[in-house]
Amino acid sequence: MKYDYSIEARFPVSITPGALYVVATPIGNLEDLSPRALEVLGKVDLIIAEDTRHSTRLLHHYGVHTPMQAYHDHNERKQVSSLIGRLHKNETIALISDAGTPLISDPGYHLVVAAHAEGIKVISIPGPSALISALSVSGLATDRFVFEGYLPSKQVARRNRLRDLATEQRTLVLFEAPHRIVQCIEDAIDCLGQDRIATVVKELTKQYETVRRDTLINLLNWLNADDKRQKGEFVLVIAGAGKMEFNDVEAARILKILLQSLSVKEAATLAAEILLDNRNRIYKLALTLKGE
Repeated sequence: MKYDYSIEARFPVSITPGALYVVATPIGNLEDLSPRALEVLGKVDLIIAEDTRHSTRLLHHYGVHTPMQAYHDHNERKQVSSLIGRLHKNETIALISDAGTPLISDPGYHLVVAAHAEGIKVISIPGPSALISALSVSGLATDRFVFEGYLPSKQVARRNRLRDLATEQRTLVLFEAPHRIVQCIEDAIDCLGQDRIATVVKELTKQYETVRRDTLINLLNWLNADDKRQKGEFVLVIAGAGKMEFNDVEAARILKILLQSLSVKEAATLAAEILLDNRNRIYKLALTLKGE
């Protein structure tokens, strides 16, 4: 069936003068754009997009010809003042990212903060989100989770962050670039343990969408078995640490402090004395936190 995507063909949506619309766009499949999002994009005065070349394809697909300008990490702060000025003149602006929900590891934070500070109405037009989509198909706990976005690109900083998360009991959700996905999982194995359950989600809503749930070590082996598996947009969902007793939580807190200046052995010995706990058990926990 051929659908009529023209603005005039749809039920009219009321546009609030002087409002900033934060509009979610498809993360792959163009048909995931909501009718309300389409109406807003067709009726606002300006669309600001992370990459206008990328967004032009989406807008042309739906016959939307609203003026558009680039709004990304490199020019975000410089543009806030002029955009706020236009909003004060009762113009309407829609903020979109390359894919998914804006501000989720994408530009827009400074503009939204400024809009709130100026008393400008900020309206959400909800829709696709790689974060929520990956979490929903991961087969891991979804009642409590923590989103870490992209981990640091440098290995030392990345491992330090993973060690900080080693005792996190909530499900972890990460974004990762294709050229770093293998290194990221290798570091996760070192810091969280090779048997931690995780789910690799890639190319969501696209032709080669893949969802694979396994231990970290098995996921690493699967990725390394075929270079083609390392291509695409990745979301990595990792099971949280097992429930710990109070002493374990406190031991982890103390060890993280001591390990900044002491060896594993020294830190474990001192922590065991502080907690009046078994040194061997504390030593094993210290090794996990240190990634050894």
